[in-house]
Amino acid sequence: MAISVETFFLNTDAQGTLQAQIQEMIAAGILSGRFRAGEKLPSSRKLAQHLGVSRITVTLAYTELVANDYLSARGRSGYFVSQTAPVPPSFSPIQKEADSVDWNRAITQDFTGGDSPPKPRDWRNYRYPFIYGQADATLFDHANWRLCALRALGQKDFAAMTGDYFDQDDPLLIEYIARNTLPRRGVIARPEEILITLGAQNALWTVVQLLLQPGRKAAIEDPSYYTLRDQLSHTGCDLDVIAVDEDGLPPAQIATNTDVIFTTPSHQSPTTATMPMARRKALLSRATEIGAVVVEDDYEFEMSFRNQPSPALKSIDRDGRVIYLGSFSKSLFPGLRLGYLVGSEPFIRQARALRANVLRHPPGHVQRTVAYFLSLGHYDAQIRRTAKVLQERRAVLERAVEAEGLCPANRSLYGGSSLWMQAPDQVNMGQVGLKLREKGVLIEPGAPFFARDTRRHNFYRLGYSSIASERIPQGIAHVAEAIRDSQS
Repeated sequence: MAISVETFFLNTDAQGTLQAQIQEMIAAGILSGRFRAGEKLPSSRKLAQHLGVSRITVTLAYTELVANDYLSARGRSGYFVSQTAPVPPSFSPIQKEADSVDWNRAITQDFTGGDSPPKPRDWRNYRYPFIYGQADATLFDHANWRLCALRALGQKDFAAMTGDYFDQDDPLLIEYIARNTLPRRGVIARPEEILITLGAQNALWTVVQLLLQPGRKAAIEDPSYYTLRDQLSHTGCDLDVIAVDEDGLPPAQIATNTDVIFTTPSHQSPTTATMPMARRKALLSRATEIGAVVVEDDYEFEMSFRNQPSPALKSIDRDGRVIYLGSFSKSLFPGLRLGYLVGSEPFIRQARALRANVLRHPPGHVQRTVAYFLSLGHYDAQIRRTAKVLQERRAVLERAVEAEGLCPANRSLYGGSSLWMQAPDQVNMGQVGLKLREKGVLIEPGAPFFARDTRRHNFYRLGYSSIASERIPQGIAHVAEAIRDSQS
C-alpha cells in the first residue's frame, strides 16, 4: 500500500520551484523517519492531482530523488523509499519553537496529581509478575474470540459494526446481560436500566459526575481503589474516608449527611474482605435512614472459585437505592474496556445522555463480538477454565506464603485473583518493591490504596492471574528475603 497522498502538502510560504519543494518535502519525510525504507510513494498522477501541480513536475522530482538515492524505481511498480536512503533509526519530529500559551493558566483543572500509581508496561518481561488485573494469554480462548470477531465483521452484522447507535447499545449484549449475567447475582433489570460503559472505571466516572458536586458528601472505603479517590477529588465534594474491617465497610461509621456511599461488598478492593449478609442489610438500612445512594462495584464476582459468591447488594435493594457496576475487563481481558451500569431508569437515562455527550457509545463491533462470545457459551467455558487454574495457583501461593513466614492481611472466602499482604510495621513495601524488580519480581505496594492521612506503607498486594504456578514459590522466596533484608 502506498503512502497516503494526504501526508503531502506544499507550504505556500516556501521558497524555490515546485519541483524543488516536492523534492525537499519527500527528503524531509525520509530524513525524519516518517517514510521508511521500502515504503511505496504515491503515483506521480495521484500526487500531482493532490498537490495541484503538473504530473511532469512530480516525475522530475522523483527522478532527482532516485539519482540522490532517496528513492528507487521498480519497473512498472512505481517509486519506493530506497533501502540505502539515509533513514534515522527512529522517528524524531523536528523540534518546534516553545509554546506561546501559558498552559498553567489556560488549564483549569490538574488531572496529573492524583494517587493512581503508574504500572510498568513491560510487566510481561518480569519472571515473577505478581501483578493484579492482567490477563494470562495461555488461558484466553483466542480461537473462539477470533471466530466471534469475524462473525461480527460479517455482512449480516454490518449495521452493528458500522452504524451509530446514538445513545443506545447493542441489543444482543444488553439482552444477554439482562437475561444471564445479572440473574447470577440475583439482580433483575430491564434493558432501560442497563448502560454499557468503557469498563468499570468509566462507569465510576459517570456515577461521580452525575451524583456529586461541591456541597455533597461521599463515603468511601479505606483502603480503596485509588482511581475512585482521584475522580472524587475533582468534583469538589466532601470526602469521608472510612476504615474497613474484616467484614468490609462498617455502616455505623457512615455520617448522617452522606449523599453517596461507594462500596465493594463482594470482594473488597484491595483487602478481598467479603461483606456478610447481615452487614449488607445493615448497610442498606443505614443508606435508607440517611437518604443516601449506594454504588456497588462488583468488579470480580466471576472469579469466585472457593464458594458461590454472595448475592449482590443490588439483589436485596427494594427501593432502587443501589447503582450496580459490572465489568468484563477482569474476566476477559483488561484491554477490552467494557463494563456496564445497572440502576433505576431515571438515573440510567441521565447516564446515557452524559455518555452520548462524551463518546456516544462504546464501539458497536466490540459490543457485538462480546455478545457472540457470551451467547455461544465461550465466556462461561473460559470462566470455568480460568477459575480452575486460579484455584490451583491460589493453593500454591498460600503454601509458599506460609512456608516463607509471610503474613496475609486478609483471606478471601470466595476466591478472586489476589492476596492482600501485611509486612512488619517498619517495612516500606514501596522501597522493597523497587529492589525486587532487580530480581525480576513485580509486586504492588499497598500505600496508594490508603488515603493520604491514613497511609500505610507496610501493605502490599500479590496478584496471581498472570504468573505460572511453578514460578510462584521462588518468587515468594524473593519477596520474603527482600522483606527480611529491609529489616536488617
